[in-house]
Amino acid sequence: MRFTRGLSWLFVIAIGAVVFSSPAAAQSVNRAAIDELNEQLLYVALPLTLFVELMLVYAIYRFHNNDNPRPTIDDPALEVTWTAATGAILVFVGISGFFVMTNPYITPAAADTTADAGEEVEIDVLAYQYGWEFSYEDTGVTTSERLVLPKGIDVRFTMTSSEVIHAIYIPQFGVKQDIFPSQETVARTRPTETGSYRLYCAELCGPGHSKMQATVVVMNQSDYDAWLTEQQGRLNETTADNTLTTNATAASLVRPA
Repeated sequence: MRFTRGLSWLFVIAIGAVVFSSPAAAQSVNRAAIDELNEQLLYVALPLTLFVELMLVYAIYRFHNNDNPRPTIDDPALEVTWTAATGAILVFVGISGFFVMTNPYITPAAADTTADAGEEVEIDVLAYQYGWEFSYEDTGVTTSERLVLPKGIDVRFTMTSSEVIHAIYIPQFGVKQDIFPSQETVARTRPTETGSYRLYCAELCGPGHSKMQATVVVMNQSDYDAWLTEQQGRLNETTADNTLTTNATAASLVRPA
C-alpha cells in the first residue's frame, strides 16, 4: 500500500513540476519557437512516460510471485485503443514539428524565400580561420568579432566562408547554420531581449576552432542607431585621413626638386 501511495505522489509531483514550472524568457523569436515546441512535446512525453513506467512497476509488483503464469488474453478493443492513441500522438508531434520547421526564422530555405514584411537589418557574414567579419549593408560599417543587433527588428544574415566549412551558432538565439565556401547561406532572427551573448563556430574547422568566437550585443533601437552613426563617423574620418595622406604623397612626388 505504501509503495502504491509513493508512486501516486511521484506522479503528482512530476505533473505539477511541468504545469507550474516557468522557463526563462527566450532571447529571440527563434528560441521562443524552439522552446514552445519542446514544451508541447514535454506535455505529451512526460505523462506517457510516467504511465508506462507505472504500468511496468505495477506488473512487477502484481505478478512477481506468480508461480503459474498464463498467456495474455487477446483484447482487440484495448489493442485498437492503444494503437489509435499512439497514432494521434505521432500526428500531434508531426504537425507541431512541421510548423516549427517551416518557420522562416528556423529553416534557411524559408528564410531565403520569405518576402520582407517590414523593416529589416541585412548583415553579410564572412567566416574565416579563425574569426568573423560582419558587414552592415548600405552603411559601409564592418566589424570584427563583435556583432551588434537592434532589439525587436528582423535581422537577415547572408553568410559565406573564405576557405573551409564553418557554422554560426548563437545558443541563446536558437540560431545555428552551416556556412560553406563559395556559397551563400541565409539565416534570420529577431532579438527580443537586450544584453550580451556569445557566438561560436559549431563546425570543426582546424586547430584554432575553439578560439573562433564573437560577442553579440543587442541594443535598444535608439542605442543601435547611435552606435551605427558613430561607426559611420569613424569610417568617414578614416576615409578623409587616408585621402589627405594620399594627396600629400602624390603632391610630394610631383613637386620639382
